[in-house]
Amino acid sequence: MPAYRVFSTPVKIFRSTAAAALPDLRIAVGVLCAGARGDWVAGHCLARLEQIQAWKPMALATRMISDPIATSLFAARLQAVCEEMGATLRCAALSPNIKDRLDYSCAVFDADGRLCAQAAHVPVHLGSMAYAMASVVRDVAWAPGDMLIVNDPYLGGTHLPDVTVVAPLFADVATQPIAFLANRAHHADIGCPRPGSMPWSRTLADEGLVIPPTKLIDAGIENASLLAWLRAGLRNPHSTLADFTAQCSANRRGLERLAALAQTVAERGLHTCFDEVNARAEQMAHHALARLVPGHYVAEDALDGDARTGGPIRIGVALDITAHALRVDFSRTDPQVASNVNCPLSVTAAAVYYVLYCLMPPGTPACAGSLRPVELHAPPGCLVNARPPAAVAAGNVETSQRLVDVLLRALTAAAPELVPAASAGTMNNV
Repeated sequence: MPAYRVFSTPVKIFRSTAAAALPDLRIAVGVLCAGARGDWVAGHCLARLEQIQAWKPMALATRMISDPIATSLFAARLQAVCEEMGATLRCAALSPNIKDRLDYSCAVFDADGRLCAQAAHVPVHLGSMAYAMASVVRDVAWAPGDMLIVNDPYLGGTHLPDVTVVAPLFADVATQPIAFLANRAHHADIGCPRPGSMPWSRTLADEGLVIPPTKLIDAGIENASLLAWLRAGLRNPHSTLADFTAQCSANRRGLERLAALAQTVAERGLHTCFDEVNARAEQMAHHALARLVPGHYVAEDALDGDARTGGPIRIGVALDITAHALRVDFSRTDPQVASNVNCPLSVTAAAVYYVLYCLMPPGTPACAGSLRPVELHAPPGCLVNARPPAAVAAGNVETSQRLVDVLLRALTAAAPELVPAASAGTMNNV
């Protein structure tokens, strides 16, 4: 029975008679990674193996994860954990924002809060979590059964309706978490007097309840004082709190799946596998940057104004591209304004990361490693690095879109064949 080894990177899935006949993914891994010799098939990414010596299931721990094939398989399994978390959240939630608009995102982080995997959900959620999760998890006294909740835009959030729930994963004998699961979802009611929690605001306090990093569940026990505060401040606490429960359920499913995956790599250690996925992603990011013409590139665009600021609001960016780094500088951008089109730096980082991901080859793991070549600078107090208590409700949904267009405009001279035309630069919020 013929079998094939995949030699390409990133790994692509090829259907063969042998693979189709194998009911167990681990057996398929054993086939793909078997040590038999084979010859290259000209013009293809497959080589037919002369003989398969061992057909038994093969755990990833028995292979070098630094092998591009094994690393890609591990990264795919991490992503599958995130996707199953998302499916759980969608099924369990009440709000149409989550069930129908799919305004949620799920991700896996290592013990230091570095992004290791994410599903293909909402880019502004995932990019901002990647930027700031380390600072959120660093100073918490974690225990098994914890669920931490936060929505502060100035602590890695986006705007107040986007609420993040974080859960730690512990090994059987570990005293500190070995990983974290997180999901972020949009809630129409976050305590703002205006329906939808998207007011024409001047300060963050006008936009609803600001939740600092707080344990919603502490060692398996609900935080009664936090829940009482939320019930008192929300317009429709039944729906919003039910969706918080759905977010906790999604994290629990993620913990189950990631714990099972950790068992398959116990010999090497989950942290080692995380490191190798990130190292592989960094290599692919450098490869993407090498396709760009090195140089200094600038671009400007503007928001049309906010009815409180006279004239357009400028967004200016300068890119310095080398074969190994991308420096993004927003020093040309106007100061923050009195309305809610300001961005916290985490949203600006999400826009930058999104554009960089668009340049990377398919199959690049969406993790911290792929973002290491990026250096971001935005002067404190400018539109795209607003200081509290500036309002930010529309910065997440409007300004972020214009940021992407400005960044792509700056890249047109560096890679004209890769960069698409600008979009409308807006989410068309009414």
